[in-house]
Amino acid sequence: STLPAVAEELLREIRKAFQETSHVPDDLLLGLKFIFGPSAVPALDLVDQRSVTRLRSPSGRTLYQVLGSSGKLYTCYSSCHFCTCPAFVFSVLQKSESLLCKHILAVYLSQAMGACQELAVSEEQLTNILLAEEEHEG
Repeated sequence: STLPAVAEELLREIRKAFQETSHVPDDLLLGLKFIFGPSAVPALDLVDQRSVTRLRSPSGRTLYQVLGSSGKLYTCYSSCHFCTCPAFVFSVLQKSESLLCKHILAVYLSQAMGACQELAVSEEQLTNILLAEEEHEG
């Protein structure tokens, strides 16, 4: 994982608090806003709207799709902290202004809060999603 240790620890604390009390305490929400900046609140909104879906193939490969606030579906790879949205390319890769875009943060938060939708897909469907993303970028 390439997230700073403080971000990893915050996500662990959120998971623990949510498992114990089914909500995230204000101090952890403030920490989220402090570490992830302007992505924090929109990411929480995406989690509240249950916009995160984990796609899992029979071989166990997984990827996440997040329905963005604009209605567009973005593919996120939590293993390498990558999202197909323009904000990720601009704010994270080009400008280094943010650790993550709101979509990847929503993936991490929905994992911590058990709020992921689950969808079983065939190997072929997963491959087609990955190939479609590659075509859009190329």
